[in-house]
Amino acid sequence: MKSIKAIVAAAALAVATIATNAQDLKFAHIDSQAFLTSLPEWTQAQTTLQEEAKKLTDQMSVMQNELQQKFQDYASKRDSLPELIRATKEKELEDSQARIQSFQQLAQQSLSKKESDLLQPILEKYQQALEVVAKENNFIYIFDTSSQVLLYKSEQSIDAAPFVKAKMTK
Repeated sequence: MKSIKAIVAAAALAVATIATNAQDLKFAHIDSQAFLTSLPEWTQAQTTLQEEAKKLTDQMSVMQNELQQKFQDYASKRDSLPELIRATKEKELEDSQARIQSFQQLAQQSLSKKESDLLQPILEKYQQALEVVAKENNFIYIFDTSSQVLLYKSEQSIDAAPFVKAKMTK
């Protein structure tokens, strides 16, 4: 009889402990996309990327205009050119087109690298701030509400954005 009472008492204690621990679970949320785009350093990075993209686009336009001019010049004289000169001009046009395509690929790679170089430090700082905030506030999860995967958000879920902003501005 004493062992049954002991087992029941232990079970009751375990249930009470689990219930108490369940009440201590803390969840938070943050809209990462809105948060990150509101940061001044994110805005500056985007401005820098747009400026770089414009430079590359302008250079591409110059190259395309030059090719267009060469083609028009060739087209107007094509019938009067000797075969060797015509073939040489056609090869020059093909080479120019290949250079433009190569430039376009290299420009895209360069822009992607620049984007990574500018945004990666911001994302790392953000991730570190999230981890610190989670530990300091005993959050077991911080959900990203911008991901469109969150199915339900309780009013008890805490918005972590003010905590993260405070950590990132230190």
